[in-house]
Amino acid sequence: MIKVLIVDDIPETRDHLSRLLGVEREIDVAGTAGSGEEAIQVAMDLRPDIIVMDINMPGMDCIAASEIIAQRLPSTAIIMMSVHGEAEQLKQAMLAGAREFLVKPFSADEFSTSIKRVHERERGRRAPASASGDGATPAVADSSSGEVENHQVIAVFSPKGGAGRTTLATNLALALRKETGQRVALVDANLQFGDVGVLLNLNPKNRSMLDAVEGGEPDRDIVE
Repeated sequence: MIKVLIVDDIPETRDHLSRLLGVEREIDVAGTAGSGEEAIQVAMDLRPDIIVMDINMPGMDCIAASEIIAQRLPSTAIIMMSVHGEAEQLKQAMLAGAREFLVKPFSADEFSTSIKRVHERERGRRAPASASGDGATPAVADSSSGEVENHQVIAVFSPKGGAGRTTLATNLALALRKETGQRVALVDANLQFGDVGVLLNLNPKNRSMLDAVEGGEPDRDIVE
């Protein structure tokens, strides 16, 4: 059972979101909170698997609350939601540790699918750490320098087209590069119709992965 905490300053919204998950056998809405401060306290008491939190709340905002929760409860994943889907909000949410970003309104299926996907992803992410016995996040060794690097993967997802995923992902990647100074890899998983290159004003020399698959046996010009 996936234990979920719902955080929103509007009581009617909390009730509505709880009802959306009411028919899900795998999900248990363990509690609700109406502010960032209350979210921290309830999270510490319930220790939920997932916290679904609105990004715009009075008092302590969602970003500050998420950062505190991420420090105190690293095994709890956070999904942020908002009626807006601006790149700046998405960047703030991801930097604060959110695993997904939902734009209101969303359906019951979209809501439950997001929670299950994040929970499954977190289970898979924690499994290697548990196997190592130290509970730490797995690190990757840089073969060129011998140094150990930690990497973060951020997925921008929507179950329907036209939601602005490509624009959000592109602007987020550029903002992260500018703000952190770190190398950022931007991958468009829409293998056939991906247009990240268009937004970045790039003219790729090579064909896409889908072209390689459909073309049969690859040659040296495709595989580099």
